[in-house]
Parts: sequence; C-alpha cells; structure tokens
Amino acid sequence: MTQRHSRPRQQAEIAFKKLQAPVIASDLDEHDRQAEARDEKTARLRAARLAKELADRTSAAAALIARRSVRTPPTLATD
Repeated sequence: MTQRHSRPRQQAEIAFKKLQAPVIASDLDEHDRQAEARDEKTARLRAARLAKELADRTSAAAALIARRSVRTPPTLATD
C-alpha cells in the first residue's frame, strides 16, 4: 500500500531537496578533504615509523657486532 502525499507537500519536499543539495555536496567535499589529509598523515607517520625501526635494527646489529668483536674469539681445541 503506497501513500501519496499532497501536491503542496511534494513541492515543498522538492524545494527542500534543491536547497539541501549544495550543502550535502559541500559536506561531501569537506569529508573527502579530511579523508585525504588523514591518508597523507598516515602515510607520513608510517614512513617515519619504518625508518625508525630500520635505524633501531641497524644500531642493534652494530652493537651486537661490536660486542662480539670485543670478546676473545673462541679457541679451537685440536686433538
């Protein structure tokens, strides 16, 4: 069962939709700009995190090598 609205109501709804269309479009544009800014920030932070992790691994490996080189090498027992 479908309900039909009166002609004045239909006209009012059409006028309201025409008024709302630019507002909705600008809201969508703002949302898109915010999403793009968020994605750029996420990419920048991810790159910084990966660079830091690489630097941490490199320095840890260098420290391990330095510690091993300070120790006296194990002597091989020959029979």
